[in-house]
Amino acid sequence: MKIGILSRNANLYSTKRLVEAAQQRGHEVRVIDSLRCYMNITTRNPEIHYKGEVLEGFDAVIPRIGASVTFYGTAVLRQFEMMGVYPLNESVAITRSRDKLRSLQLLAKHGIGLPVTSFAHSPDDIDDLLNIVGGAPAVIKVLQGTQGLGVVLAETKQAAESVIQAFMGLKEHILVQEFIKEAGGSDIRCFVVGGKVVASMKRQGKEGEFRSNLHRGGSAALVRITPEERSTALRAAKIMGLNVCGVDILRSNHGPVVMEVNSSPGLEGIENASGKDIAGQIIEFIEKNGKPNKTATRGKG
Repeated sequence: MKIGILSRNANLYSTKRLVEAAQQRGHEVRVIDSLRCYMNITTRNPEIHYKGEVLEGFDAVIPRIGASVTFYGTAVLRQFEMMGVYPLNESVAITRSRDKLRSLQLLAKHGIGLPVTSFAHSPDDIDDLLNIVGGAPAVIKVLQGTQGLGVVLAETKQAAESVIQAFMGLKEHILVQEFIKEAGGSDIRCFVVGGKVVASMKRQGKEGEFRSNLHRGGSAALVRITPEERSTALRAAKIMGLNVCGVDILRSNHGPVVMEVNSSPGLEGIENASGKDIAGQIIEFIEKNGKPNKTATRGKG
């Protein structure tokens, strides 16, 4: 197979591992910077041009699209889909998961456990906004943040009001969520490939840090998940429409709650913690499923 990897940096661990895994299985693989692509949007023969050449002959594409380039990256991926190339994750599913509010609303609609969450536009509603989530301490998130950026734990009502007012003053859309104290600054990343949880790790924030992201200095270790946690992760992935994703779960007193469904989960932490060849499993999934014109949402918005 000829496989393209949409990644802005060929030296990233995840990108290198996917290249290695594909080449070990005899596939031709090419790393493509999505921001260097430009498109000929035409009815009969859609094309993607890249650094002066036309990209053609690809059987599958693996999107490793950073959050900061979601709009353009998914536009490029959508063009590959229109050309009949099989996407590991579809453009519609990626944009769905990247919209924190939309993804939470979809998960809630289908009965997935979530932290109590509120959302508002007007600063006049701050008191009731906090009451909805049980008051302080509360977690305040900007909708566009990634890797723990734009996430604040407000310990008191006064602090929460100040943070919310500050974000609203910057015209940022924010979510306010209950603080799951019993999680102890840790979460569980369930790595899903093709409808199966292939590995799980517990991420623990460094001392004094409530965010467990590895980019924030957290640590990762192998963890055994419960049947309920496994079911929650698989249902969340299916609702988002993602073949490969990381489902981040907190262990709360009222069962597992989903914090986020990540459409481009990093491989380094999960491979090191589990000792498994996750990149190889992703390539095997493409081998089994990567048929031309197999995009379920092909041509849809």
